[in-house]
Amino acid sequence: MYAVIKSGGKQHRVKQGEKLKLEKIDAEVGKLIQFDDVLMVGEGDQAAVGAPYVQGSQVTAKVTAQGRHKKIRIIKFRRRKHSMTQAGHRQYYTEVEITAIKGGN
Repeated sequence: MYAVIKSGGKQHRVKQGEKLKLEKIDAEVGKLIQFDDVLMVGEGDQAAVGAPYVQGSQVTAKVTAQGRHKKIRIIKFRRRKHSMTQAGHRQYYTEVEITAIKGGN
């Protein structure tokens, strides 16, 4: 069984037992969180698509880690001007493991 959930302004296709890194969610490591914004639930050829969400469906996940991604370097280089600007950014993330998918309808 798989589901498409919405988290952090992005959509993720998940299945039970899968680990994924989401945008930062304020939750302690070891806590269970629930995603009610389920856009689609399916198994095999059959899928239930919501408008916009599938009624009665829910995805449960366990928070396994909180951390930061690798640094992304931002360089603005102006040719022939002897000018360059450097910056860096590390995005926070929450790693979750999908523990249960409850289908709707």
